[in-house]
Amino acid sequence: MDKSVPPELGELERKLGYVFKDRALLERALTHVSAIPARGVRVDSYQRLEFLGDRVLGLAVSDMLHVAFPKAAEGELSRRLAELVRKETCADIAREWGVSDHVRLGGGEAQTGGATKVAILGDVCESLIGAVYVDAGYEAARDLVRRNWSERMLKPRRPLRDPKTALQEWAQARGLDTPLYREAGRSGPAHAPKFLISVEIPGFESVEAEGASKRTAEQAAARAFMTREGVNERSEKGST
Repeated sequence: MDKSVPPELGELERKLGYVFKDRALLERALTHVSAIPARGVRVDSYQRLEFLGDRVLGLAVSDMLHVAFPKAAEGELSRRLAELVRKETCADIAREWGVSDHVRLGGGEAQTGGATKVAILGDVCESLIGAVYVDAGYEAARDLVRRNWSERMLKPRRPLRDPKTALQEWAQARGLDTPLYREAGRSGPAHAPKFLISVEIPGFESVEAEGASKRTAEQAAARAFMTREGVNERSEKGST
């Protein structure tokens, strides 16, 4: 087995924090199906490793969440998991690894900027996790996930819930009535209206906000209400 790795792939390994025993696995994890010759076979691309890596990532993150948030209910854990394993999150991590400089693409895919596409970067992130799993087992793949997902797990980059859901859960947790949304006004031309929505909870002063649709205005009103009341949109019931 050829254990030598080109310098550029050695730099990728340094960012991963893992050195492959099987060089072929690393190369396959970086190979998009478009780079496979016409007479080649699809299994020489990263697709199978991506399939495996997706499952390994889900298990590793689920385990991390189970330990980190012992009081969290299943619903909260599911929302956190969905955010951490979504394609965009995987693509962000792939960018941190510098994957765009190493992914192998066919001519057409390369010309259309495939190396920067979220879908491809997310896939390669998962395929690299799968490759580490095949090369060294679950513990090595789990450690790779822990190193790169722990901070995101503890400090989510986006709210885990939309503002309306967050406000409703906040109200329910305090025995308050469900927030009521009313259309307080409308302006602008028919083809581009602006909606003014008021959100009301008995015992609190109502809050108004504007949006290009009723839905966006309701979300803006819910967010404004929580901001006024000092509610953290990222917080979750039952979190540590």
